[in-house]
Amino acid sequence: MDAFKKGWFSETGIHCSNKVNISLSADNILYHEKSAWQDILVFENKLFGKVLVLDNAIQCTEKDESAYQEMITFLPLNSHPNPKKVLVIGGGDGGVVREVVKHPSVETVVQCEIDEKVIEVSKEYLPFMAEGFKSSKLVQHIMDGAEFMKNHQKEFDVVITDSSDPTGPAASLFRKPYFEGIKQALRPGGILCSQAESFWYDLKLIHNMMNMTRELYPVVEYASVYIPSYPGGQIGFLLCSTDAGTNFRKPQHVLSSEEVSSLKLKYYTSEMHTAAFVLPGFVKKHLYGSY
Repeated sequence: MDAFKKGWFSETGIHCSNKVNISLSADNILYHEKSAWQDILVFENKLFGKVLVLDNAIQCTEKDESAYQEMITFLPLNSHPNPKKVLVIGGGDGGVVREVVKHPSVETVVQCEIDEKVIEVSKEYLPFMAEGFKSSKLVQHIMDGAEFMKNHQKEFDVVITDSSDPTGPAASLFRKPYFEGIKQALRPGGILCSQAESFWYDLKLIHNMMNMTRELYPVVEYASVYIPSYPGGQIGFLLCSTDAGTNFRKPQHVLSSEEVSSLKLKYYTSEMHTAAFVLPGFVKKHLYGSY
């Protein structure tokens, strides 16, 4: 609770050697407890609604969570010609599962979340995110996703990693052995999408992740999304494909306005899909070597 001062929650020490913080007024604290893995906090803010915090880092807010959940899900799913079986690693708040089960091609979604307490808290305090947990498409495992993949090779069309920042229990999800494990878990033509931090603060990390995965996958891209409750107002996703012919910038499935409405999408459209790969000049030069 040291992050609270005079009714404000402050996320500090996550970026830029303690030189950046983001603060939200904590108008009502709903839950606070340490699980076996991390510190879990839920509070209400009059602008952003309910806020989920893990280890002092904001994970999602009621106001803008759709941007993150929809894009980390539909960018890879709509880049695959026929995504039938999907693995979600992490995502204990339920947002990614909620979006994956919407996709008409998906028949099965397997989730591996290491911290069961996050799932329990989401069901109680974030039901608008946890609603996907009720889907008959879902098979859920409380365990380490990397360990799960060792026994499930060549099984998934898409693997989505919804992780927190690369510290604590999520640190291993940003290392080469993890991405090697995903490659083995994917079927031919399979695609992965992983949370890949903000280019405003973590450009070196993103550059290293892309170089690392380029050694494993023929197609590697970085997509950007606007999220005001995150430091810098932006987050990115690393997308990799085992198929050299994949063009992430041109979705295989173009959604009509009627489909966007029927799927209850707030942020994702086919236009936003393409726009996510349009990066600022300095980012493009750093990650791709040219403007």
